[in-house]
Formats: sequence, C-alpha cells, structure tokens
Amino acid sequence: MDPALIMGFWDVAALLVCTPGADWAYAVTAGLGGRALLPSIGGILFGYALVVVAVAVGLGALVAANPVLLDVLTVAGALYLLWVGISGLVRSAGPLAAQAADGSASPLSSFLRGAGVSGFNPKGLLVLVALVPQFTSVHGSWAPAAQMLLLGGLFVATCAVVYLTVAVLARRLLAARPRGTVILARVSAVAMTLIGLSLLVERVAQAF
Repeated sequence: MDPALIMGFWDVAALLVCTPGADWAYAVTAGLGGRALLPSIGGILFGYALVVVAVAVGLGALVAANPVLLDVLTVAGALYLLWVGISGLVRSAGPLAAQAADGSASPLSSFLRGAGVSGFNPKGLLVLVALVPQFTSVHGSWAPAAQMLLLGGLFVATCAVVYLTVAVLARRLLAARPRGTVILARVSAVAMTLIGLSLLVERVAQAF
C-alpha cells in the first residue's frame, strides 16, 4: 500500500479516536470497574474488529449505498447507548460503598457490553464504513479487501492504545478518591445517555 494513504488515514482516525465520546465514557467506566477493565476494553476492540471485517467483505459498501441502513444502525446505536447510560445512572444511585467501581459485573458481561458500545457506535461505523474505502486503491499491489483490513487493524490498534490509557489513568487518578470515582462514573453515564439522546433526536429531526 502507498505509505501516504496509510498515514493520511491514521491522521484522521487517530484524531477521531482521541475525541471524547461514547467509547471514552465506557473506557472510564471500565477503569473504575476493577477486574472489568481488560474485558471491557477487549469488548470495545472486538466490536470494532467485527465492523472492520464486515467492511472488508463488502458490507460496508452495501451500507454506504443504502442510507436507510445507516440510519437504522445509527438509531440502534443511539438506543443502545441510552440503555448503557441509564443503566449506569441507576447503578450509581445506591449507597456510596456500592457506587465505587462496579465489580459485580462478570467479565463476559463487561466484554459483551463493550462490544455493543463500539459495534453500535455511529462514530466508529462512519469511520470504518465511509472513511476506510476512501484510502484504498484499486491500482495497488494489495487487494482492496486486504487494504481495508490493514487500515481497519490500524484503527483498532489506535483504539487499544488510547482507550487502555484512558481506563488506566481513570483508575490511578481516582483509586484513592471514592467520591471522585462516584462523580466520574455518573458523568460517564450521563455522557453516554446524552450522546445516545442527541443521535436519536438528530435522526428523528432528519426524518421530518
């Protein structure tokens, strides 16, 4: 592949990954969740890896050519983020001792929830469905599908570095501050709720 195309994609992808959003909010929650950190971040990466493979095998082109499908995915993602955010708010409403890191969630549950956050994240879907094909070339020595897998893999690797860093910093900065942990957990839940709500309102407004 042309190195200039790879670096051009990475510049845009890294900027988007470093922009706080639903993934960041969930990474912070994972950092506060004790043993759930690695399963949660692993779930986020797995969700994006599935989208990368789907784009490479041609589903990305199908979604890009049918705006209705993208609208459906966006609405589904918005509803999922609302569910995750509201669930977090409900969990943080108990006594202070129960508001700290949520260690009650099983590793599998944390993994699946992380996969849902990324797999239905409209920002990630737009990056992989709309952006990846723009940085591939039919004239390269690699097949377009292989180029998309490489670019998508670079995106997932960037997510791994950024979201693990966010989660670890959240844990270290707030480990000795239970009150701060509670506040940040609530802020993260509110952020996911607002992101989901704004996406839903935007799609409904466009429909009318």
